[in-house]
Amino acid sequence: MASNGDNDYYSYDDSDANDDCGYDPNCSDDEDYLPDTVDLQSEKFYTVLKEEEIKQRQNDDITEISSVLSIPRKAATILLCSYKWTVSEVMDSWFANVDEVCSSVGLVLNEENKKQKGFITCNICFTRLGHGNCVSAGCGHSFCKMCYSNWLRVSIDDGIGCLLLRCPEPKCRVVVDRDLINSLKELPDEHKSKYERFLLRSYVEESRMRKWCPAPGCKNAVEFTEICLKNWDVVCDCSFEFCWNCQEESHSPVDCATVLEWEKKNTNESENVSWIHAYTKPCPKCKSPIEKNHGCDHMTCKKPCNYEFCWLCLGDWRKHCSSACNSFQSGQAQEGNKIRKLAQSMLQRYAHYYERWNGNHRSRRIARADLYKFKTVHSSILINNYKKQTLRGIEEAWLQIIECRRVLRWSYVYGYYLPESEKARKNLFEYLQGQAESALGRLHEYAEQELQPFIAENPAELDEFNKYYSQLGNLTRVTRNFFGNLVKGLQNGLEVGDCSC
Repeated sequence: MASNGDNDYYSYDDSDANDDCGYDPNCSDDEDYLPDTVDLQSEKFYTVLKEEEIKQRQNDDITEISSVLSIPRKAATILLCSYKWTVSEVMDSWFANVDEVCSSVGLVLNEENKKQKGFITCNICFTRLGHGNCVSAGCGHSFCKMCYSNWLRVSIDDGIGCLLLRCPEPKCRVVVDRDLINSLKELPDEHKSKYERFLLRSYVEESRMRKWCPAPGCKNAVEFTEICLKNWDVVCDCSFEFCWNCQEESHSPVDCATVLEWEKKNTNESENVSWIHAYTKPCPKCKSPIEKNHGCDHMTCKKPCNYEFCWLCLGDWRKHCSSACNSFQSGQAQEGNKIRKLAQSMLQRYAHYYERWNGNHRSRRIARADLYKFKTVHSSILINNYKKQTLRGIEEAWLQIIECRRVLRWSYVYGYYLPESEKARKNLFEYLQGQAESALGRLHEYAEQELQPFIAENPAELDEFNKYYSQLGNLTRVTRNFFGNLVKGLQNGLEVGDCSC
């Protein structure tokens, strides 16, 4: 007999990847931290900026605009906010048409002519006060300081839009400047600080070339010095790895669109549907999917259906005829078998690439744990046993393994979406990937297994350790070269001539 398979659908379990790897407490799948890296790219097109460096750059840009255009710093700040902190665009627009720029951004340069004197009636609370107790954004619309402060407090609490806040007078387009906000004693210091944080955030978030590091608690930003279409992967100073373009985990040499498609495929129900078609059949009575998990062809659907039928022909078991069941049936049955085989083939192909993608992810996590163990335990043992001053070569080997596992992992995603019809590209890809994977296997095994005799209770001789250390360095270099070829080939679209073995 067989039972209904509704709750036993085939799936790929990622739980193994979430087990504690014994690495540093910062280690997790969602927070891909590394203590260092061995990059397969020869050039880096980015700079990591700490919070103080961001503030300094922002201040320098304000100073430059203020000096070149001969305007107050508060006016320069408004201009830069309006033009997304792009100095060149501010200057180009300013020298093209000053009046148009001032009008569009809400900037008033000659404020003295618009200051009111004597007693003023606040248009919010309608209290009549002396001009010394009122403030204006430079447009001549004055309000009492308490009303203005309350209005600013609410506006700042609403979010980053307060940076280009317009005068509270209806239809007035003049922007409230930074100096006015900081001058109001009635405005709480926490709101002034919040405004300054918004100003700093805008310098990064409004820029096309700067983004915050997505690591929890990190205050660094990453600035690209030039557009890089081949590799957006960066390593922040906090050791967090991510793709600058899509803010996901580092995934070069696979592009962001392919990664997004792959992640959707892993999370949606399409593969469950494919499995149902490949490995189940519908109950002829209630249409529930049934999985055959025993050898007998006599199937019984679950309660309350309890329908009994033949697995092969789906006929009523009580009226079952072996001769009719064994005879060839064309038409619908034949078409159903064809669809089932196609679905099974597609699922097996997906499983092939998924298992290797996920397997390299797990291997990488274990390698990170091994690196941590080497740095905290094994290195001191080796230094004590062999009186070495440095063991940088072993650490570099583990860093190379970690980076190569990442590249190899995403190369399987590249392979999954590589069209089967493009035989030449497919053959080159499998050749480059095979060479790289073989080299990585040798290096990983040598770093992991061959180290054991040297950290044992009775360690091997110094000559043997020196031989091991030298060979490990050679394997590291060879592996780096093979993976360099793989990365170059994938970035160039696997054109002929990418293989330089």
